Amino acid sequence: MKLDARLQAVLDFVPEGGAVADIGTDHGYLAAALIEEGRAEHVIASDLNLGPCEAARRTVREQNLKEQIEVRQGDGLTVLAPGEVQTACIAGMGGALMADILEAAPLVVRKLKVLVLQPMNGEYELRHYLYQHSWHIADETLVVADDRIYTVIRAEKGRRKMPDPLTLEIGPVLWEKKPELLRHHIESLLFATRRAAAGMEKSERAKKSAKYKKMKERIKALEERLVW
Repeated sequence: MKLDARLQAVLDFVPEGGAVADIGTDHGYLAAALIEEGRAEHVIASDLNLGPCEAARRTVREQNLKEQIEVRQGDGLTVLAPGEVQTACIAGMGGALMADILEAAPLVVRKLKVLVLQPMNGEYELRHYLYQHSWHIADETLVVADDRIYTVIRAEKGRRKMPDPLTLEIGPVLWEKKPELLRHHIESLLFATRRAAAGMEKSERAKKSAKYKKMKERIKALEERLVW
């Protein structure tokens, strides 16, 4: 099962052995690759909607993996029993929604050892939630797929000191490791902030607001992070 760079990065963060949940499985490609590459012994693939579940079941049949992969339709982690899997992968949705999914199944989350998360946006909210709830970022990476940079996060159990807000947005491990794509990542955050500030500059009232002042401070802080 050939994966794109985004899903391959998710797979690479999954520890070998044990049972894995693929939440929001879509076509089931990640679930199939987890078995075929020996990352998991058993996978529970789930999706909220019937269409993706049917597509995943088709992939499972075509790859002859019915003994190793079970497809369940349902909402997030609520399809799981506590302790049924050790690792949960959630990819292709917003970070705030991922936090909601974790919040909705506390008994399941309590038994998990590893979370592999690929947010489409809302990285700050997701990282903040993790640190607030006794998880921490053990590893992160940036990958390019479809001309877009994606963040992939591996979170593990254990309370750590909450990073400062800007580091939470950039990524604490990304900032520590300084991967090749980090400058592009920070520049994309800077571009979005400058664009929002430019919109506020059309209004004299907005330019005098505390929100605009904070935005200008954020631009300066991001510019400083481009130098190392």
